[in-house]
Amino acid sequence: MGEGIPKVLFIILANQKIMKTFTWIVLVLLLISFRSQAQKDVTTKMKAQKDTTATVDLLGEMNQNNQEKTKLLPDKIIFTQRLLWGEKGLMRNFSAFELTPEKRQKELKVRRNMLVAHQIMGMLTLGGMVAQGIVGAKLYNSTGSNYRSLRNTHEALASAVSVAYFSTAALSLFAPPKMLNERKGYSSIKIHRDLAIVHFTAMVSTLVLAGMLESNPSLKPYHRAAAYTAFGAFAASMIVIKF
Repeated sequence: MGEGIPKVLFIILANQKIMKTFTWIVLVLLLISFRSQAQKDVTTKMKAQKDTTATVDLLGEMNQNNQEKTKLLPDKIIFTQRLLWGEKGLMRNFSAFELTPEKRQKELKVRRNMLVAHQIMGMLTLGGMVAQGIVGAKLYNSTGSNYRSLRNTHEALASAVSVAYFSTAALSLFAPPKMLNERKGYSSIKIHRDLAIVHFTAMVSTLVLAGMLESNPSLKPYHRAAAYTAFGAFAASMIVIKF
């Protein structure tokens, strides 16, 4: 048996007809194998392209949906901002401020510049308030020509502080709104805004009472209290926004 196998192999290898047939069979099998692999590669490639196309279409659809869902304005904005920068605000009548993502980016730069100016004007206003408070304290105890001189200085400072104060307020009130909604809970911005309501009310009261002092001097304590309240709340709002 062991000697029979080599003998059979020798006969097969020696027979040219058998070897030729065997060679053709091998070649046909290789050809079929190569062709099958090529078809498999083509199928895989087409499937990959199809998957890629589907992915691109899906991503495009998702991006489109995201753009449609993206809000260009926060849900809540104050009425002064809504007047100018709302969806139907006055500034939307100009092509430079149409409500689009690209132009909202430009608006945010305008907002940043206005808020920087708001802070600078706020510091100048605070300095003017300090000077006005010093002159006002001396004015309460002065008489004669010194009173008139201090009064003129106090009124000049009051005019300058009033212009600076309301300019500072306008820079914040009329700045373009930010992009995102505010976080829930308290923050330095919200505290700054609450203090703004206090010092704005006190500032208006101070100016109203100042115009009534000439005919009703008994209002001086209330005028002083309103002025100190305006100064204290304004200073606190500056400190809060810095820290």
